[in-house]
Amino acid sequence: MVSLSSSSNHSISQEVADEKPIPHDQNVLQKHVEFFDRNHDGIIYPWETFQGFRAIGCGYLISSVAALFINASLSRKTRPGKFPSLLFPIEVKNIQKAKHGSDSSVYDSEGRFVPSKFEEIFKKHARTHPDALTSDELMEMLKANREPKDYGGWLGSFSEWKFLYILCKDSDGLLHRDTIRGVYDGSLFEKLEKEHSQKKNK
Repeated sequence: MVSLSSSSNHSISQEVADEKPIPHDQNVLQKHVEFFDRNHDGIIYPWETFQGFRAIGCGYLISSVAALFINASLSRKTRPGKFPSLLFPIEVKNIQKAKHGSDSSVYDSEGRFVPSKFEEIFKKHARTHPDALTSDELMEMLKANREPKDYGGWLGSFSEWKFLYILCKDSDGLLHRDTIRGVYDGSLFEKLEKEHSQKKNK
């Protein structure tokens, strides 16, 4: 797996910060996952998830594990009333149905972005720097969000946030606000793909 350099992280954060505000009345959660729908047919198969992770610079092992874990976990939830498929497809239009518990609640039950919950992340947990999280602050947030006996939600939140931190922390070990914002609307993935592609072509 790759980790962004300090200068690259600053560039990515700045590009994400320059994006338009996240709409509050749309299913932004769909935008979060559409990057992994590589052929844009509304369905994400494990090999597309793998390709998406490879595109942002992750190694074969991490990409393979992520593809199996994500698709196996989300497929059935996004296909209500349908017979389970061993191909583990994820239907993008129903992604809000796969929203797990013990999360930050930045997405509501309809997949819409909730600005107040996003701000709450930093008001409650960003004590070292007002617009960034340290590793310890991130773990504190995850513990604070835990719902009793929601072990699946605990694992889902830990995996998502820890992966983001490892991939996008800067040289001072900080996960910046603009980077986190870019995850929620999916724009960060596009920036990471661009960054990785430029490195490969040098």
